[in-house]
Order: sequence, then structure tokens, then C-alpha cells
Amino acid sequence: MTNTIPTPINQTPPKEPRPLTAYKAIFFDAGDTLITVPGDRNLFGAFLARYSLIREEEAVGQALKNAIHKHYVNKPLAVDELCSPESDRLYWMSIYHDVLLELGADREWNEAEIEAVCSGLYEEFLKPSHYELFPDVIRNLERLKQEGFRLGLVSNFSSGLRAILEDKGILPFFDPVVISVEAGMEKPNPNIFKLALSLAKLEPSDVLYIGDHEVNDVWAPAQVGIDSRRIKRYDYHKGEGIHSLDELV
Repeated sequence: MTNTIPTPINQTPPKEPRPLTAYKAIFFDAGDTLITVPGDRNLFGAFLARYSLIREEEAVGQALKNAIHKHYVNKPLAVDELCSPESDRLYWMSIYHDVLLELGADREWNEAEIEAVCSGLYEEFLKPSHYELFPDVIRNLERLKQEGFRLGLVSNFSSGLRAILEDKGILPFFDPVVISVEAGMEKPNPNIFKLALSLAKLEPSDVLYIGDHEVNDVWAPAQVGIDSRRIKRYDYHKGEGIHSLDELV
């Protein structure tokens, strides 16, 4: 049986991290922490328009928001669920499937056509050109490196993440780079953080972790003794946290 943990609303607030100088390394999440797809609703809508499914931008944006909240933000997450390139693809295709149904695609396409479009969307959203760094990323990675911190990455993402980070010029900042589909496990499984510590040859007390998700990026690293600080990039991010990497002082 897969073990699950409660949604963030039931989580105990994390302890306040020590001063930044107390750490040897800072590890980061990737999606919605360092990188984003700023025009996701436009990209999604333009892709659908190729297949003559025309929908208003607002409707596409709301359907995307609803699907993300269902499958990611508010869903109880499995701790010991295995992760692979195929499971990542199926996860995102389930999100895209929900979006298409909310937009009424089933009134115009059959199920096979919907699945084909979902598969195409998965490939489209892996293209590095669609991603952007948040404005505070480069200057803070450079600053932290200059201050002597080792930087690492622990992310739930497809194998395309390395190409995205390389395209944005930040892949060389990170060692180790631990990506869920390569590790065979994903956050909130605390073992993915144990793997990162082992690769870096660091102790939990040496590392501060930065991410956006209350369970994946706060609860999970805490299970192995890693302090964390949550970053809130969007309006739907509630609770305690910082709004910019500039606040890491």
C-alpha cells in the first residue's frame, strides 16, 4: 500500500532556519522556484488552436489552475511512490486531460484524439524556449556562489530539466543535480534528500533547502533533518515564506 501524508493545511509550521552563515550549502527546487512558464495559458491555447479548438485565454487559464490545484497543490501526496519518465508523462497527461475536458474538448474530439493532443502538449511544455528564470535567480546564484556556498538541486521533473537549465545558463551552478525521474523517486519521499546529501557528502545540518511547496519542499526535507525556507512566487501561495531569493540573508 502506498503511504500518504496529509495536505499542507494539517502541517505543523516549520521551525525558523538558522542564519544563512550557519549552512555550507543551499539546495533548490526548480519549477516555480527558479524557473517558470510565464505564458502557460497562451501557450496552451495556441497549441489547441493548431487543432482548431479555440478557447478564450481566461477559460484556458482557469482550467489550468483548477487542474494544477487538483493534481498538485491540494492533493495528498504519496511518500513512497516510484517515479520514472513514463510516470511523469502520465502525470502531466492527466492534468492536460482534465483541462481539455473542462474546456469541452470531448464535445469535438474522441478519446483517442484527446490523448494525442495531451501527448503533444507534454512534448510542447518540455521545450526550453518556453521557460524563463525568475528575475532574482541569476544575481542570487552568483551572490551565493561568491559567498562560498555550495549549490545543489533536488527537483520533481522530467529528464528534460537539464536541457532547460543549460539553456538558461544555470546548470553549472549546481552540484549535485537530483531529478526525480533519474533518481526513481520523487518528493515528498525523504529518501530523495538522503540521496542528495550522499552525493554531496554533506550532513543534513549543512544544508538549507529552498522550494515552493509546503509538503514537498518543507515537510519532506525536515524528515531527514534539513532546514528549509519556502518561497512564494504566486498569489495562491499562502502561509509563511519569502517572496524573493533576495531575502536569503
